[in-house]
Amino acid sequence: MMKKILLTFTFAALANGLVAGDWTGFRGPLGNGVSDEVGLPIALDAKKHIAWRIDLPGRGLSSPLVVGDRVFVTASGGTRQDRLQILCLNAADGSVIWQRQFWAMGSTMCHDKTSIAAPTPVTDGRRLFAIFSSNDLFCLDLDGNLEWLRGLTFDYPNARNSLGMASSLVLAGGVLVAQVENDSESFTAGLSKQDGVNLWKIDRPKSANWTTA
Repeated sequence: MMKKILLTFTFAALANGLVAGDWTGFRGPLGNGVSDEVGLPIALDAKKHIAWRIDLPGRGLSSPLVVGDRVFVTASGGTRQDRLQILCLNAADGSVIWQRQFWAMGSTMCHDKTSIAAPTPVTDGRRLFAIFSSNDLFCLDLDGNLEWLRGLTFDYPNARNSLGMASSLVLAGGVLVAQVENDSESFTAGLSKQDGVNLWKIDRPKSANWTTA
């Protein structure tokens, strides 16, 4: 089984709470892939810039999040990638602070070169929200305690595609936005951070889409 290797670089920010150096979602807090850290190297050297590396318990294409001195990452293990993993690591040395495993409730069909753990999680600094290609959505506090979960497949059984889902969650105005675009039951929904229920939902074109809003 292919394992995802997580690397961290020595310029990662180490501070408590949501601060400028935190990386809170896909392509950063503003979604533009730009960090406000200064003095970053133009080129990366494996001998100079890698502080640590670990093997993760499965495959994953999601990006890690950084909140203070913690790194959060997802992976999917098992022969069917139906063991969904959420991990919290110490940013200083890569040691595991906590790890949670859940069984996928939705489809784990995906292309061989992708992963059920393709979407990147998002955090508001108090909660961590993680969705997987199986359309299973989890909310945990930063200590790993489950606050709620929702299997979107139960409400929208046709919301999937044969290559897997990959759109990441986005926080906008205190609303958790899930982009579930596919060939059949395609939609985008705004969910409550408190319990995951729909605040609004709009239909989207029936077309497979792996982008993030």
